[in-house]
Amino acid sequence: MIKLCVFDFDSTLMDGETIDFLAAAKGVGDEISEITAKAMAGELDFFESLTRRVSLLKGLELAKVDQICSNLPLMPGAAELIAHLKSKGVKVVVFSGGFHSGTDRAQEKLKFDASFANILHHKDGVLTGLVGGEMMFGFSKGAMLANLQNLLGISKEQTMSVGDGANDLSMFEHSNLKIAFCAKQILKQAATCCVDKKDLREIINLI
Repeated sequence: MIKLCVFDFDSTLMDGETIDFLAAAKGVGDEISEITAKAMAGELDFFESLTRRVSLLKGLELAKVDQICSNLPLMPGAAELIAHLKSKGVKVVVFSGGFHSGTDRAQEKLKFDASFANILHHKDGVLTGLVGGEMMFGFSKGAMLANLQNLLGISKEQTMSVGDGANDLSMFEHSNLKIAFCAKQILKQAATCCVDKKDLREIINLI
């Protein structure tokens, strides 16, 4: 019986990559999306790719970040899937290599239990190009999941995770049910189930 479900955020619960929306506002969209694609395919170290991409956002106004992150498009079926899980007593947590600017606002809408993500450093109302937080490395999701399981007394067999990119591999290692959602090939190879339709309600039938 599943007691804990961990979701990735960008391109899983949210339809797109938060940093790509921010990059478009800064005028560096092509450069950042190219780095993002390589990172999610496992071709670049996650920490290096994250810090490189965030550095390109330096100078973007914090008010603009907040506006963009308040209007990120949620993935079809996200609300229904989370409501279904919570009706079964499942703890629902989000791990994002992206930013609390996005996950915190999504939590208000989707009502998941907690999120762990990164924070865009800002000063005097603008981004400095620096970043810190809980999900900075390729291994971060797996390490955080192991900590949560120990804290909550939940086993690997009672855990499911849903993601799309290479930095979700580490949380798959601690999950019995591993769902690759519209995912990169590197994650599909490690999954127990693959969903290629852009509708999270498809997962309800797999639980």
